[in-house]
Amino acid sequence: MIIKSFEEKKININQQKIHLLYGENQGQISEFVEKNFKKKFQESTFYYDEIEIIKNEELIFDKLQNKSFFDDKKLIIVNRVTDKLKNLIEQIVSKNITDLNIVLISNILEKKSKLRSFFEKNKKLVCVPFYPDNDQTLSKLAYNFLSNKKISLSPSNINLIISKCSGDRKNLINELQKIEYYEKNGKKINSENISKLINLSENHSISELIDNCLAQNKKKIISILNENNFSNEDCIVIIRSFIIKAKKLLVLSKTFETNKNIDLTISSAKPPIFWKEKEITKQQIQKWKPENIKNLIYSLSETELQIKKNINNSINLITDFILLQSSSATNN
Repeated sequence: MIIKSFEEKKININQQKIHLLYGENQGQISEFVEKNFKKKFQESTFYYDEIEIIKNEELIFDKLQNKSFFDDKKLIIVNRVTDKLKNLIEQIVSKNITDLNIVLISNILEKKSKLRSFFEKNKKLVCVPFYPDNDQTLSKLAYNFLSNKKISLSPSNINLIISKCSGDRKNLINELQKIEYYEKNGKKINSENISKLINLSENHSISELIDNCLAQNKKKIISILNENNFSNEDCIVIIRSFIIKAKKLLVLSKTFETNKNIDLTISSAKPPIFWKEKEITKQQIQKWKPENIKNLIYSLSETELQIKKNINNSINLITDFILLQSSSATNN
């Protein structure tokens, strides 16, 4: 059964247990999952990549049948799904396993996709396509965000922000949150400051700092910190960029833990890793185990809260955090 992304009220997770969410608009998919699933299941959510499910398909199906895998009211989210998962889903549907909710997330699924076709034709299943945003949908998103936060920006400044987001609503939300943070701290919002804030996210020094922290290249980190005069506003950008990078690393680390092949792990990354970043990414994967990365993401969120509460000390907080992580024996 096909449901449009704006028809979410039609979804009843008590009756419709298996959902396929696909499309290029991964930012909207994330929002959709957060709103309609994660908030309802909270701590009872389990994440997998398709490769993990396929490698243990028979065992997982057996445990699902015997109800030994999960307790009641659990949510399984499977990322990077392809047609390879169709057989398992068919078995789950045929055996009427309804003790848990399953959300399958994929990127582009062509019309000829067997998995997509199976979901579209089966009334027990829900298939939701998510199409790319355009300037109109992004403008609506920006205006709603700013209105809810009681922040006043001119149409030209809103268009400036949207133009810098490459059509990605995740990028747009990140930029709007920076402006919200900036405004809350009594700073004047004008075109000059907006341009400055937006350009922070393109700062290659920040990306280099995070990469070397995850690779635990302490000498390089100290050099970057000494060469760059980071501001208080930079600290929020650093933390949020760090979280995004850590989440990507978590996926790679899980893949590596499964296949034990660093080159295969790098080549399987989606989106592909830029050739200049492959070597340092290998270092990061080899230094960080999935459980350590989960702890890191939690620590990053905690540090962000501390920075927001104590903006005048944000430089010291972020510096201490980065130096601590670069010295951690993460894989011991």
